[in-house]
Amino acid sequence: MKSIAHRSGHAEGVGSAWVEIGTLARGIVEATARLQAGVLYLLLFAFALAILYPLFWMLVASLKTNIELFANVWGLPLNPQWSNWVEAWRYGVGRFFLNSIIVTAASIAGVVVVSAWAAYALARFDFPFRTTIFFFIVGGMMLSPQVALIPLFRLMTRLHLYNTYGALIVLDVAFRIPFTVFLMRAYMLGLPRELEESAYMDGANHWQVFWSVVIPLSLPIVVSAALLQALFSWNEFLFALTFIQDQALKTLPVGLLDIMDRERTNWPVLLAGLCIAALPMVVLFISTQRRFVRGLAEGWGKG
Repeated sequence: MKSIAHRSGHAEGVGSAWVEIGTLARGIVEATARLQAGVLYLLLFAFALAILYPLFWMLVASLKTNIELFANVWGLPLNPQWSNWVEAWRYGVGRFFLNSIIVTAASIAGVVVVSAWAAYALARFDFPFRTTIFFFIVGGMMLSPQVALIPLFRLMTRLHLYNTYGALIVLDVAFRIPFTVFLMRAYMLGLPRELEESAYMDGANHWQVFWSVVIPLSLPIVVSAALLQALFSWNEFLFALTFIQDQALKTLPVGLLDIMDRERTNWPVLLAGLCIAALPMVVLFISTQRRFVRGLAEGWGKG
């Protein structure tokens, strides 16, 4: 009996030791996970600070006088000068702002509509050389605007689009269609076919199915594509510098460069112009960030 009791006590001791070891291991794993999460949050905070602080400094500096800006570079303005924003608008930022809105809105409409049509056809219809056509379209992402600048200049001149909004709109649309088709097609491949088949059974044609079924289901990727195109067109510099000569037709990136050449010493006004130029994209991204992230993640994931 003593031997049995001894063995039972030994087994209980071994079992409790393993329990202690398991508890210790779980504690180590949890501590490691908390440490990794803390390091990750710290890195994300540092990354966010590196992005947001220059924007904050630009906003603060735009509200200073020129003397105050150089005397106290990092300090807050004692008396915010909102007149700098008004002055920047009068210097031509207002006109450049309107030009950028026209070009950006037109290019968004063109890219989204054309790319959605092409992506739907490539995702849903079987026709000869479908894969070849898809790779031909996606191959457009390898084209460099810098390399094609001279032939594009000749083409825009022959088409009488040089020094017009049309030159910027056509080129912005053409160079962004490949990437947008790639995203939209990947997203549409994952859409359920049952809803489309039900619409066909109810007598709908291809156009009705596209506009009434496919586009509403593809709204996240449509928003993502529109926002990406907006960022591209709003900040596009090379085409705007090359194909626009008239001062009244210049967009914000080139227009701000001209203002900088004219007003080299009035830095707060220049910074105010930069704030005006950045504000629409910041507001647009914040207001659409959920759909943007969802559409972009699902588009890449399904691709």
